[in-house]
Amino acid sequence: MSAEPIGDAQQRLNAYLQRHGLKHTRQREAILEAFLASSGHMTSEQLYETVRESHPDVGAATVYRTLRLLCEAGLANSHQFGDGITLYEVEGRHHDHLICNDCGAIIEFRNELVEVEQEKIAVQHEFQLTRHQHILFGDCQRSDCPNRKS
Repeated sequence: MSAEPIGDAQQRLNAYLQRHGLKHTRQREAILEAFLASSGHMTSEQLYETVRESHPDVGAATVYRTLRLLCEAGLANSHQFGDGITLYEVEGRHHDHLICNDCGAIIEFRNELVEVEQEKIAVQHEFQLTRHQHILFGDCQRSDCPNRKS
């Protein structure tokens, strides 16, 4: 997944903050940098732990509020996959998810046929798609699944 260069992301966040009368802070910048350096999905708690390694003065509430700002600014996506935990990922190319009911593994995928078919369905129903989330739940068959049923 290709992430946005840090300078571009900082400019986008700064523009968002300015439009909404919010301040640019060193803490927000540190959180953005740590978030952009992450890969895959992470909780606010995981980001908090990562940020605290280099910025021990940053609080959990600041991380949570900044994640919300990153979502609002279009730099992050949040997902809830049915377990009540919100996961965040860097906004980038579109993809869908397979979620294992047993071990909670999240597998990202993109399938052009799925994308084409959902566009056809939208046209049939005179519906303009603006975004979507495609999440499939099941039981992974990976040999390394800790909860795999034999």
